[in-house]
Amino acid sequence: MKKRGWLIVAVAVVAVGGAVVFDLNRNTQVQHFTAKTERGEIKDVVEATGTINAVITVQVGSQVSGSIAKLNADFNSRVHKGDIVALIDPALFKGALLQATADLENAKANLVAAQANLEKAKAGLVQTKADYDRAVGLFQSGIMSQQQLDVAKANYDSANAGVNGAAASVTQAEAQVSQKKAAVEVAQTNLDYTVIRSPIDGTVVARNVDVGQTVAASLQAPTIFTIARTSARCGYTRRPMNRMWETSKSESRSHSKSMRFRKTPFKAGSARCG
Repeated sequence: MKKRGWLIVAVAVVAVGGAVVFDLNRNTQVQHFTAKTERGEIKDVVEATGTINAVITVQVGSQVSGSIAKLNADFNSRVHKGDIVALIDPALFKGALLQATADLENAKANLVAAQANLEKAKAGLVQTKADYDRAVGLFQSGIMSQQQLDVAKANYDSANAGVNGAAASVTQAEAQVSQKKAAVEVAQTNLDYTVIRSPIDGTVVARNVDVGQTVAASLQAPTIFTIARTSARCGYTRRPMNRMWETSKSESRSHSKSMRFRKTPFKAGSARCG
């Protein structure tokens, strides 16, 4: 009986072993799978936080008084240095410039007249000097009386004084020309001030006037715009990538898929804002 029992056990072990070997051989067979190609984007999520700080804040005002004729910028407008942001009605300033220019031309004409009078006075001085010299010779010869000599001397002195007066008039006329030139420059400068330009590159953060409003620059320059140049100080937090993958149509083993990632590079460092 014992031999028969051992025989049954041996047969059972052999059967189990054969089943295990058969199953292992079956599982190691190559199986083929295919997959549809899919395309997507690789996304790196960077979250930046920070505070916007104004590096420079400039209050743009007017140096002349008048009504606002035009506004070329508004709140949150991006402007560059030299851009025209506002215009003040220039009518009065153009009139003042024309008047100053006319005064300058008049002063130049007066200067020419004064110079002509000086030349005339110099010519008269030459004539009276010659008359006086002849009178002296005749007086010494006993032909001319003392009274006639005195008259010739008085005419010469008067002509000499006239030359000096004409020279002074020329100097005065030249000063008038310089004064009128300065007035023209002031009038031109005031006219130029009717064009309001941005002094910096930046963003308009405040607008304090409207078209048609009158600004008075008698006591202090009224503020029309406030322009700021900003910078940002930011930090960042790197989150896990939400990568989209791309599968290629291929063959693989053990139910595996061949995947190819299109990786977007990420460089660690501070995030820049602004």
